[in-house]
Amino acid sequence: MFLPLYDQAGYRHIKRPLGVYFILAANILTFVLSSALSAMRPELSFGLIPAVVFGDAILPANVLQTPAFMTPFTSVFLHVDLEHILGNMLFLWVFGDNIEDAMGTPRFITFYLLCGGCAAMAHALATPSSVAPLIGASGAVSGVIAAYLLLHPHVRVYGLVLKWIPVAVKALYVIAAWIALQFAFAIFGGDPNVGWWAHVGGIVTGAILIVLFKRPGVVLLDRRLD
Repeated sequence: MFLPLYDQAGYRHIKRPLGVYFILAANILTFVLSSALSAMRPELSFGLIPAVVFGDAILPANVLQTPAFMTPFTSVFLHVDLEHILGNMLFLWVFGDNIEDAMGTPRFITFYLLCGGCAAMAHALATPSSVAPLIGASGAVSGVIAAYLLLHPHVRVYGLVLKWIPVAVKALYVIAAWIALQFAFAIFGGDPNVGWWAHVGGIVTGAILIVLFKRPGVVLLDRRLD
């Protein structure tokens, strides 16, 4: 497993990634609140449950009722545990700032939510009868990672392999390999507790939206290193 720590890509249009800061803060605050209120089962109220979205199941009467059409977006701010949120926020921290730089803060926040929402719906379409809640920012972050690949494939990313071996590798290699794994696990089966089709949905959405959302003049597949 590769854990990114930082990259070479600098900022060309912004001074600070305020959108990334906002999303990080929203996730952390939601995690703290949901942990404190775990007895109320927030994952049922705000997670995406495919069978509920498609009207084949209903939430228990004692659970806060959130409109089903909102849950593709609310689900991206919930996480199972500390490891879950730390992993997602690390990838957002490393790759998200350069996506925000390429499109601006308002568009980046919109981009992030659309990637997360479309990712959640991809999961729902792939498992329409499931009553298990989907939560987590993985789908949204997958969109960010795909966009990064299309913007900065030649930038070096520094990180750890097997949790402790430091490496520096081009984004093209590490991200392309990661994307290939997401598709493979979605198609052929992986850990059933992971929403692989949500990852795929986020990847596809991010790859499409970066073309539409990027600033005029921002080059795709940039060959520069910073």
